[in-house]
Amino acid sequence: MNRLRWVGILCLCLCLCRCVLAQDRVVRLKLIETSDVHGNFYPYDFIRQEPAAGSLARVQTFVRQEREKYGENVILLDNGDILQGQPSAYYYNYIDTVSPHLTAEMLNFMGYDAGNMGNHDIETGRGVFDRWMEDCRFPVLGANIVETGTGRTHCPPYVVLERDGVKVVVLGMVTPAIPVWLSENLWPGLRFEDMEKAAREWMPVIREREQPDVVVGLFHAGRKAVTMGGRYRDNASVEVVQRVPGFDVALIGHDHAKACFKVAGAEGDSVLVVNPANGAMMVGDVELTLTLNGDGEVVAKQVEGKLSRVDALEPDAEFMARFAGQYDSVRAFVSKRIGRLTQTISTRPAYFGPSAFVDLIHRLQLEIGQAEISLAAPLSFDARIEAGDVFVSDMFSLYKYENMLYTMSLTGGEVRRALEMSYALWTNRMQSADDHLLLLREAKGREEAGGAEERAFFRNPSFNFDSAAGIIYTVDVTQPEGQKVRIISMADGTPFDEEKRYRVAVNSYRGNGGGELLTRGAGIPQEELKERILFSTDKDLRYYLMRYIERQGVVEPRSLEQWRFLPEAWTRQAAERDYFLLFGTEMPH
Repeated sequence: MNRLRWVGILCLCLCLCRCVLAQDRVVRLKLIETSDVHGNFYPYDFIRQEPAAGSLARVQTFVRQEREKYGENVILLDNGDILQGQPSAYYYNYIDTVSPHLTAEMLNFMGYDAGNMGNHDIETGRGVFDRWMEDCRFPVLGANIVETGTGRTHCPPYVVLERDGVKVVVLGMVTPAIPVWLSENLWPGLRFEDMEKAAREWMPVIREREQPDVVVGLFHAGRKAVTMGGRYRDNASVEVVQRVPGFDVALIGHDHAKACFKVAGAEGDSVLVVNPANGAMMVGDVELTLTLNGDGEVVAKQVEGKLSRVDALEPDAEFMARFAGQYDSVRAFVSKRIGRLTQTISTRPAYFGPSAFVDLIHRLQLEIGQAEISLAAPLSFDARIEAGDVFVSDMFSLYKYENMLYTMSLTGGEVRRALEMSYALWTNRMQSADDHLLLLREAKGREEAGGAEERAFFRNPSFNFDSAAGIIYTVDVTQPEGQKVRIISMADGTPFDEEKRYRVAVNSYRGNGGGELLTRGAGIPQEELKERILFSTDKDLRYYLMRYIERQGVVEPRSLEQWRFLPEAWTRQAAERDYFLLFGTEMPH
């Protein structure tokens, strides 16, 4: 009897053990995304030479906090555009090319699991971005970056990350519109596939070969798809997850527009879309809750996301100590004096007429490009360089991007049509003296220290507001697009001819079709732009600006006064009103 009792007890215990083993278990994973950091590594702005919000140093504080909660179940991802922006990136791209790249060193220290290529990372050139990727101790992804010679991807298309019995696959892609903005000498031997096409190619491979529990799209592309250059689908992230089945999360970027929402996927399931905007001010913060049965199969999945601000966090002390030497090197670089300005220059006047700021760039482009006409825009919305000593840091305000200079062959008619589109993006069509001069988004109130303030913004990006030098012209803002610009003569008084071909200096972004002023505006087919290039610099325009100021020693900035708005009685008053709406101060006279 005792023996039977013990056998029964043993059987009961075995049954209980089987039940325990067969019980479901819950795994919680945390995904953290940075995107469009643009060199904001330290809590210091090396351009303005003052403390700054955001930074990877503050992101590291957040990451440490999350690792205390989730342990090894934190997955840390960067979504590209990290190699351009602040001088901290520029210095290790082009000045100190012997030391390990600071960007890679920082991301390695923080324990990133994967990165992704962005268009501004590619802008640095293959010598820079290939060196950076070699220094990274994690894969930098690019499923749609293909080597033309072999047909293989230049970067790993995806990475498999296993956490607590859960298999997560991250598929990385970049906007394919790179050829519209960047010259081919920056990415020789590569091509950029359409994102949807690449996703359709790789998703079956991922499903069959990896059998993932979770699929994350890491897309350096925004949410509102547009066709660039007549053929490249930019900002197609949402389109991809809506049309290609299998995604659970899309971590996106590129358009600097914060977002956190869900969309219906290709199979009717819900896909979370997260974009932490730019500058390491916030991070994409995603929690995955997965229920696994006794066989380790995922039987339930919950995905929740939010944007978590990091700009108010204390910078991580260990991070700051570890990279203090590199901080000192960058600070010394940007503090180098290169010349002197006799007067303060600012981008603000450039929206209301000729300005010393933009005309300094025009002068340089005409000189270096041996051009007859120059097209240029204010690349920073609101930049200012004070009179007095000029430092390397000021050059990042004067010229924001690492663009080369092109001299292109354009007809007079193409120049005028490009300007027509530019001013249509820039100016309102005035019907009365009370209308806006500029094409503005509706002003919205926002809380400032002194109370509620109403501030307006441009409807279109100001880096597409090209003016011209080398010609004398007027812009009649009472007229519709196509009839605003009247070119009177060349700057030297000789006739301007719409049929004649001119040597026109533009930056490489514009010359490759960026902003579509030369394609949609001037009417030049995208594929023909390359044939129009007569000359290209081998270094970026910022380099030449620095050399120009060093050579001059003392620079007396002045406006060329080669164009003006009409009717002047209307536009003078409208300019004062719009200046206040944009900048919150009275227009200086």
